[in-house]
Amino acid sequence: MEAKKIRKKNLNLKVEKPKKNKIKTVKNKKPKVLDFKIRFNILTMLTYACGVIILARLFTLQIVSGAEYRETSNTKLSRETTLSATRGSILDRNGTSLVSSEMIFSLEMYKSKADDESLNSSISLMTRILRDNGDSYVDNFPISINPFSYNFDSDEKLSEWKKKYEIPEAASAEEAFYLFRDKYNINSEDIDEIRRILAIRYEITTKGYSVTRSLEISKSICRNSFIQLQENSNDLTGVNVKTDSNRIYTMGNLASHVIGYMGRISKSDIDDGRVDDTYDESIDKIGKSGIERTFEKYLKGTDR
Repeated sequence: MEAKKIRKKNLNLKVEKPKKNKIKTVKNKKPKVLDFKIRFNILTMLTYACGVIILARLFTLQIVSGAEYRETSNTKLSRETTLSATRGSILDRNGTSLVSSEMIFSLEMYKSKADDESLNSSISLMTRILRDNGDSYVDNFPISINPFSYNFDSDEKLSEWKKKYEIPEAASAEEAFYLFRDKYNINSEDIDEIRRILAIRYEITTKGYSVTRSLEISKSICRNSFIQLQENSNDLTGVNVKTDSNRIYTMGNLASHVIGYMGRISKSDIDDGRVDDTYDESIDKIGKSGIERTFEKYLKGTDR
C-alpha cells in the first residue's frame, strides 16, 4: 500500500524545465571617450600654437620691422611725381597774347616686375598706337629693315658696337637683328613688330630706367594717342603719360629781341644765382633774354 502511495505522489510531481540564464553584456564606452578627449586636446594645442606663431609674425612685421617694410612697399607701389607749373603768358597793353603756353602730352616708361613676354607685348601695343596716330618715339637701334642694313658711319664704329654687344664680327645686319630678337625673347614673327619692340628694348638697355627714374619714350604725342593709351592702360606695363607745357610765340619773330627766348639752364645761370632749389637743372628751361629773362620769377610759377 505504501508503495502505491509513493507511486501516486510521484505521478503528481510536475517537472519544470530549467530556465536559461540570460547574461546581459554591457559595452564599455570609456576607451572611445578617452580617445576623443585626446584628439580634442591635441587639436586645441595645435590651434593655440598656430595662433601664437601668427601673432609673433605680425608683431615682427608691424612693430619690429614695420618701418623698413613700409619704406620698401612705398618704393615698389608708389612714386612721387611733380606737376610742372604752366609758364605765364605775355600780353601787350591791349591784352593780345604775344607768348602763351599749350599743354602737351609726353610718354615715359618705368621699370616693373613684368617678364619679357608681358614687357614685349606692352611695348608692341604702345608703339603701334603711336605709329597709327603719326607720333614719333625714341629709336636708336642701329639696324634698318627692308632691306637689312647697319646704320653706322664707319666700319670702326660698327666693329666696336659688335664687340660691345657680343655680336660675331662676320655677322650680317639680318643675323644681328635676329640675335637681338632672341636676346630679348621676342616671340613675334612679324619683322615690323620685332623692329618696334627692339627700338624700345635697346633704349632701355643703353640708357636704363628704374621704378623711380623714367625713360622718355616720346616728347610729344597727340590727343588721340593719349586717349588710346589711357584706354589700354591695363595692358601697358610701366607706361605713363604725363602732361607738360610748350611755349608758343604767337607773333613769330616779331619783337623777338624784346620778348626774348628760353633755353636750358647753363653754368652761367647758376653762377648768377638765377637758379634755386625750385629748378631741376637737368630738364627745366629758363628765360635767357628780354622779358622772358627779366620777369622769370613771375612767369615760371610754382611746381606742385
